[in-house]
Order: sequence, then structure tokens, then C-alpha cells
Amino acid sequence: MPKVGMQPIRRSQLIAATLEAVDQVGMGDASIAYIARLAGVSNGIISHYFKDKNGLLDATMRHLMQALSTASRARRAALKDDSPRAHLRAIIDSNFDASQVSGPAMKTWLAFWASSMHQPSLRRLQRVNDHRLDSNLCCQFRRVLPVQQARAASRGLAALIDGLWLRGALSGGDFDTEQAIQIAYDYLDQQLAKKQLEHHAA
Repeated sequence: MPKVGMQPIRRSQLIAATLEAVDQVGMGDASIAYIARLAGVSNGIISHYFKDKNGLLDATMRHLMQALSTASRARRAALKDDSPRAHLRAIIDSNFDASQVSGPAMKTWLAFWASSMHQPSLRRLQRVNDHRLDSNLCCQFRRVLPVQQARAASRGLAALIDGLWLRGALSGGDFDTEQAIQIAYDYLDQQLAKKQLEHHAA
């Protein structure tokens, strides 16, 4: 019988092994046996906790998404400036947090996106993640922009964040997160400037 409290420890251990396996050999070759060997457990332990490889990928992605959400909440909670611009910058920063741009994390995100096109459960998870980002961005833009403009600005910023992250992940070299963040900041300022222009025109 497993010791009380072992389940979360074991799950975390297996998720860490999955990230390591994807980093080393890619999702295609990261078999249950390979992951189990890295974690120092039997194949049956993975089946017990996650059922199969898709279940393990689902749990690993939820772990990365939770890390992203935690980074965003921490940054926003620490803000001394409650302006939409400050909150939007914090959201941008969190998407380039260390937890999201390490080699294992980036490779696992890429594998997840590819798998989500074929696996309904992973596709649902991807939609939740997309909706969360768009909703958080739009909520802040709506504080200063009309609804339609806010929606367009949030879609544009979400696409830019994803695109900058993707280019960084595929670059094959060091990810210049500072440059990516600055590009996103510049877009943000352009969108917020529209409100100022409208105000002066009126």
C-alpha cells in the first residue's frame, strides 16, 4: 500500500521525468518505458497514475499552465500601479517566465500543440489555455478601449506573444526573451495610444 501523501510526490516526479524525456528525445520517442526509467519507477506506476502517455502529457501540460498562471498572478499581485498597461505588461512578462522558456518546457509545449490537433482531450485543454490568455488581455484592454477595439487588441497581442514565443522556441539558440518582451510592449503601447489619439481628436 502506498504511503499517505505519496501520490502528489509521485505525480510530480513523473511529470518532471516527462519534461526531461521530451527534452532529451522528443515526444515521439519518449515512451512510457523511457519516462519510467528516468523516474526510477515501473511502467505500471505511470499506468496507475495517468492511464497512458496522453494522460501523462495532459498532466504535464496542466503543470506548465499552472506555472504560467502562478507567475502571472504573482507579478500582478506585486504591482504598485493598477493601470491596464501595468497589468498587461505583467501578463506579457509571465508568458516569457523562466518556467515557460526552459528547453524542456518549450519542447513539451511544441509537442502538446502538435498532439492537440489529433487528441480531443488535449485540444480542449489548448482551447482553455487560449481562452484564458485572451480573456485576461481583453479584460484589461476593455478598461480603456471600446469593446470591439479591446477584442481586436487582445487577439493581436495574444497572437504576437505566441508568435514571439514560437520563434524563440524554434531558433535553435538562446532565446532573447528581453527582445521578445520589448516587441510585445511596443505593440501594447501602440494599442493604448489609440485611445489617447481618440481623446485628443474629440
